[in-house]
Amino acid sequence: MTKKSVAHLKLHVEDLPPGAPTLADADLPQLAALCRAFEQTTGWQLRHELAQGGLGESWSAPIAGGGRLVMTAGQSDDDRPAVELAQARPLALTLASLLGEVNRLRRALWEREAELAAGVPVSSRPDEEPHLAERLEAVLKGGAEAVGCPAAALYLLDETTTTLKLRAAYGLPQERLLAAARPLRGSVADLEALVGHAVVLEDTSLLPHWRCPEDYPAAVCVPVSSPTTPLGTLWVFSKEQRDFAPEETNLIEIVAGRLAADLEREMLLVAGVESKQRDRQFEVAQRWQNDRLPSVTPIIEDYEVAGWTCQAAGVGGDFHDWSVLPDGRLACVVGDAHGALLEAGFNAAALQAAVRAHTGYRHDAAQLLARVNDTLWTGSAGDQFAGLFYALIEPATGVLEFAHAGNLAAILLGGADNPREVLGGQSPPLGADCQTKFKCDHRVLAPGDVLILLSEGTRNAVDEAGLRIGEGAIASLVSKHERQSAEQIVSRLRRLLDRHGQSPEDMTVLVVKRKSG
Repeated sequence: MTKKSVAHLKLHVEDLPPGAPTLADADLPQLAALCRAFEQTTGWQLRHELAQGGLGESWSAPIAGGGRLVMTAGQSDDDRPAVELAQARPLALTLASLLGEVNRLRRALWEREAELAAGVPVSSRPDEEPHLAERLEAVLKGGAEAVGCPAAALYLLDETTTTLKLRAAYGLPQERLLAAARPLRGSVADLEALVGHAVVLEDTSLLPHWRCPEDYPAAVCVPVSSPTTPLGTLWVFSKEQRDFAPEETNLIEIVAGRLAADLEREMLLVAGVESKQRDRQFEVAQRWQNDRLPSVTPIIEDYEVAGWTCQAAGVGGDFHDWSVLPDGRLACVVGDAHGALLEAGFNAAALQAAVRAHTGYRHDAAQLLARVNDTLWTGSAGDQFAGLFYALIEPATGVLEFAHAGNLAAILLGGADNPREVLGGQSPPLGADCQTKFKCDHRVLAPGDVLILLSEGTRNAVDEAGLRIGEGAIASLVSKHERQSAEQIVSRLRRLLDRHGQSPEDMTVLVVKRKSG
């Protein structure tokens, strides 16, 4: 549509198509044969129309997606239908429904093909085409020559959308690229174009307030934009006063679309390369974190140890660890550092390093947590929190000494006198207060008993129905298979907790089993 505002000025406002094409007789040749068969069977004439209702209709029904199915009787007594209208109507309604389904399928195909076109992967080839500057100038040249103009210029917005800078040109001196950016404020033609209109200045001398950026007798300004973001404007200049036909304006808008596509493709290539680099770094961090988990079980007679850690996003804050202390005791740790992705991974690495550093000299469980808490408190900005469950086992006697911080817990599965006990639970996390006091508790790990350490994410794990699995289900599963090795028990717990291959939270399980002899 062309709207005239003043002499020598035209604004071309884009008219969007009404939607998907509706069913037409030419698109479905079998429709005519269907209507003839209907008439031969019922005596009623059936036809498909796109227009509104008219005279002489005995019955009509709308078709989903556009159009109507119309049924009429013959004009003479000899053409009287063989069946009554009430008998023919159900069949006609069924046909209208089928045609509506055809319309819906056609629209779905129409939309899907466009979506698939947008999903074509973008990749750079080793023999990449000429530099972006050459491609932009070639597009500007082709567009200007197609409408009989000697020059064209591409102006792009800055990040603050306050200025327009010349980024590519054809037919203009090269030093124009060195000129300062034009302020968007007051650039009436550019502002009108960025709204979505094509501005045609037939005589720029009569319209100085529209601010043509170059001294040419006539010009056209159209927007350059992606479907969601305005990028700038395209100007095409004429060396003489002239009008631009709607077809020429449409062609210039197509050129602007090509420029936008080239710019977005270049941005996608840059973003794709940067994304691949980040992915590689992320994989390195994930591999580094997995390598810090223990892989060799301690050689202690009558004891088995196994663990499993799953980071929800590849890199996370959970870890498990074990070691044999210089005094012969077995130390088992489950840690849960707070944070998101890399932040949690860094905090977990710092927490694990602090635990290992403080286990080199004699201590009890509460003392170790206090020292790790001091390390986190003094070495962070006050935002490094973590949960920790620390257990010490005397191999000869089975005496279990433990302390915990945060929302971690352990399950002790014993004999008939004490079949199940949940140890730990909610308590202040590490790093929250340098004055936190930690409690040291004791139990006995008898022959045949199993100790299961759980991180917070494991305690919060849910099943396929979204219900929390809980310590009871974990203990029940282990009780059924308590004669199996610690490694086998961990495998069964892994299948229980991670059924979908991914979890919204990091999860860790560590199992210590004292053999029954």
